[in-house]
Amino acid sequence: MPHDDRPTVYSTSSGDLRKQPQKASSSRSLPPNQQTAYLHRESKGRGGKTVTLVKNLTLSADDLKALATQLKQACGTGGTIKDGIIEIQGDHREKIAGVLIKMGYKAKVAGG
Repeated sequence: MPHDDRPTVYSTSSGDLRKQPQKASSSRSLPPNQQTAYLHRESKGRGGKTVTLVKNLTLSADDLKALATQLKQACGTGGTIKDGIIEIQGDHREKIAGVLIKMGYKAKVAGG
């Protein structure tokens, strides 16, 4: 088998590297006019309950938390942040898109 630059997936010293949490892509936030947020609706694994996912944002942890708080308040519902993705309870894609556009982000609504 030829040697290549792909990292080892399993090692006895550090365990399965695929199951380790991913580190944040950056500690700095990009300006809103340089980012496009993708809004998805999902209900898998949630007992049939729908959530709106806000993906593809490059924000620091503090900025991501502040944005999630603003979106939850605008929708009047709860939500959380998991793996750098904002989850808002319910299908609020159009409302969230409007809020993000007013803040200077580009927003794309995906899903049916």
